[in-house]
Amino acid sequence: MSTTVETVSAAARTAPAAVIVAIDGPSGTGKSSTSKAVAAQLGLSYLDTGAQYRAITWWMLNNGIDVQNPAEIATAAGKPVIVSGTDPSAPTITVDGEDASGPIRTQEVTSKVSAVSAVPEVRALITELQRSIAKEAERGIVVEGRDIGTTVLPDADIKIFLTASPEARAARRSGEVKGSDLAATKEALIKRDAADSGRKTSPLAKAGDAVEVDTTELTLAQVIECVVTLVGEKQAAK
Repeated sequence: MSTTVETVSAAARTAPAAVIVAIDGPSGTGKSSTSKAVAAQLGLSYLDTGAQYRAITWWMLNNGIDVQNPAEIATAAGKPVIVSGTDPSAPTITVDGEDASGPIRTQEVTSKVSAVSAVPEVRALITELQRSIAKEAERGIVVEGRDIGTTVLPDADIKIFLTASPEARAARRSGEVKGSDLAATKEALIKRDAADSGRKTSPLAKAGDAVEVDTTELTLAQVIECVVTLVGEKQAAK
């Protein structure tokens, strides 16, 4: 019996500590690619919070909700059932049991998500959902979004804020969408930044204790390596 106890204790000492990682930043900084890769490398769960806001926006559009009417959005906010899968190698999202991973990435949803996500009732519901998912992640989790370190998980073990120049971000986004116009993409990103940073409820902002990583001149592999190192140091210190 004592041998078994010693073996378990040794395993517990060498296992990495569970860690909650908050990765924030505007669109086009590499948040999703970085977060998924870091979670996969470190054996952590992964949550794309932006997909949840896209999902509720998609549901609103499909159900005839006027997404320019905050009161109408607030009334309907609690109706859809949104479920997020947290496997970084194959993240999923369903709305009322229907796979929404493709539909939520349309331009229509992209153009409306800021208006829907600015409604306090929507943010309160989705924030509670995000906290419950993070709490249930036994091995730890990488959560990416815009207000994770400041609002959703202010006690996260490590907070990282990714930035990049508008030009670099626009170039990346244009590369993801064939035939897209670079100037128009840049303009749309700047407009989205203003909407997300200027909203009254949980605006896009860098937490005071976040580590800022400028990805403008870095490759994706370099960004991933940087974040993995930061998280590894935090795990070792726990």
